[in-house]
Amino acid sequence: MLLEKGYGLLVFDGYRPWSVTKKFWEVTPAPLRKFVANPAKGSRHNRGCAVDLTLYDRRTGRPVPMPSAYDDFTDQASPWYEGGTEAERKMRDLLICVMEGEGFTVESSEWWHFDYKDWREYRILDIPFEKMN
Repeated sequence: MLLEKGYGLLVFDGYRPWSVTKKFWEVTPAPLRKFVANPAKGSRHNRGCAVDLTLYDRRTGRPVPMPSAYDDFTDQASPWYEGGTEAERKMRDLLICVMEGEGFTVESSEWWHFDYKDWREYRILDIPFEKMN
């Protein structure tokens, strides 16, 4: 579907070791911690079941405009934000449609964050990137 429309997926973040989640938590100010996973519970990223991504235009190689930037901590990051341009909302909605069609669900506060179905069934991992094959 994306190829036919001239788009591809640009991945920002996927698997994240638990130790990285712990560091994120420690350096994030308390009012912003709602955007960071609590290491006591681990995250979907720690399970390899979450991905942060956007669409890019295959002709130009550039990300397509969305209603907010990646890692925006405002209401504009909501997948249901009604602001921005019609074109930005259309691209965000296309991304959500494609990902949901593959068994992912969008995070309620981040249009770019998708969780894979059954993520609770996977264990929390703390494998450093340099030790992965």
